[in-house]
Amino acid sequence: MSHEFLHPKGWKPAKGYSNGVAATGRMVFTGGMVGWNADCEFETDDFAGQTAQVLRNIVAVLAEAGARPEHLVRLTWFVTSKAEYLGSLRELGQAYNEIIGRHYPAMALVQVVALVEDRAKVEIEATAVIPMEDK
Repeated sequence: MSHEFLHPKGWKPAKGYSNGVAATGRMVFTGGMVGWNADCEFETDDFAGQTAQVLRNIVAVLAEAGARPEHLVRLTWFVTSKAEYLGSLRELGQAYNEIIGRHYPAMALVQVVALVEDRAKVEIEATAVIPMEDK
């Protein structure tokens, strides 16, 4: 695998994310994915439910480029409520592990006032790098 997870010596372990990732290969970038289905319809207003759909949407877009969840190197989360995010950590972890697996790229999470889609509670941008040997 051409991904190297970066963790400076002496730092406490990152939990649920990586501090950095170095990668070589074909780069894949998604737009901001929200928690609606393929018909652009929200099926839930539940934070964890929307996040699970966002993750499934990311996996579907990655697949179009021949990428898999383990090729993710960065996720940037935009949430409308830090409190809802923190209150859903158990459900989020379960959905993440079911959809992405035990792969933790570099991540950032930002609380925003609103997202373009009024019902959206979370939007995630993803970056993946497909190693040349996987092509």
